Amino acid sequence: NLSSEAKPILIPLFIFIGGGCTMSLTYLARLALRNPDVCWDRKNNPEPWNKLGPNDQGRFRVGVGVDVNKTQSNG
Repeated sequence: NLSSEAKPILIPLFIFIGGGCTMSLTYLARLALRNPDVCWDRKNNPEPWNKLGPNDQGRFRVGVGVDVNKTQSNG
C-alpha cells in the first residue's frame, strides 16, 4: 500500500518530478510554437524563413567545406 499517509517522505519527490515534467513540456511547447524554424502549415506558409523581420534573429548555415573567411559579405 503506497499512500501519502504511509510514505510522507515521497511527497517532495513527486512534487519535484511533477514540476520538472511541467517545465520541460512548457519549454517544448515554446520551442514548437515560437521558433521560426518550425513550420506547422506547409500549405499556406511554405517558406516561413522568408517572413522574418529586420530585427528577428535567424541562423547562419554554412555548407560543409565552405571557408567563412573567404565568403563575400553584403556589408
